[in-house]
Amino acid sequence: MPHWRTWHRPLVLFAAAMAVLTVVSGVGLLVDDRVLAGSAIWFKPFKFAVSFVVYALALAWMLTLLTRGRRTGWWAGTVVALTGLVEMAIIVGQVVRGKRSHFNNATPFDASLFAAMGATVVILWAGTLVIAILLLRARIADRASAWAIRSGVFLALVGAGFGFLMTQPSKEQRAAGNLDTADVIGAHAVGVPDGGPSMPLTGWSTTGGDLRIPHFVGMHALQLLPLFLLALVALAPRLARLRDPRVRLRLVRVASGAYAAVTALVAWQALRGQALIHPDGATLTATALVLAATAAGTYGALRPRSGAYTSPAVEKELVS
Repeated sequence: MPHWRTWHRPLVLFAAAMAVLTVVSGVGLLVDDRVLAGSAIWFKPFKFAVSFVVYALALAWMLTLLTRGRRTGWWAGTVVALTGLVEMAIIVGQVVRGKRSHFNNATPFDASLFAAMGATVVILWAGTLVIAILLLRARIADRASAWAIRSGVFLALVGAGFGFLMTQPSKEQRAAGNLDTADVIGAHAVGVPDGGPSMPLTGWSTTGGDLRIPHFVGMHALQLLPLFLLALVALAPRLARLRDPRVRLRLVRVASGAYAAVTALVAWQALRGQALIHPDGATLTATALVLAATAAGTYGALRPRSGAYTSPAVEKELVS
């Protein structure tokens, strides 16, 4: 793995700033008892800051893998860092003012801030898309690494795309028919108002669907799929089957397919207005099918096949 000093510097600096903001938001959670939309007012910047730390560091590392279009990749990463910084500045600014940052159309100023946030999200998504395209063109020697990185970025783009659904008027808001004068347009929750009963730590709704769930799950494929491969490489010295790069490739493909299926499943559940912790029969059936398919795929990936071999050169490159 490339030394961290070679990682994309603007993204690393952005991640460092978000780490500081995580601490500041944590202190805010302890000393500021204000509540907004049913949640501690500093909870949103805390969650966003933590998410941006891991997101930015993953992209900063992936940009070192580019073999073509490095300059374009540098600019795309810089755009992601700058737009993320602008978004977080608006979120924190609104917290200081005691106002909602998302879906807030109460005043022209609040509406303009939310519109600016919407623009930053679009630009950030586009920057990540550019990086994804460059990674598709990059020559990554190990096929399992290439698959984990590319599928992780693709699923992260899908997950980020669910954020656009949240900005649309909810069914209840459209039914009210006052979109021109409404203080709030858009919602996280589906079928229930925002700010209702929620899960601890995540804040996800326990009474209805919540689009933040597929948004979160999809975006963090960017980190989890490469980490899954690193875990396979770490276990290879102890487990003979994992020493074969083709076995690792098959396992990464299974993990990618399972991750995509889970992302689709929680999105389907949320769009039907169903809480994550209260699945119905259809959701449970779909979950069982995903688990069965993943188990079968894992068995097939680990099953010995004729002509299997381990490439010492690739093995040495991965471990180093």
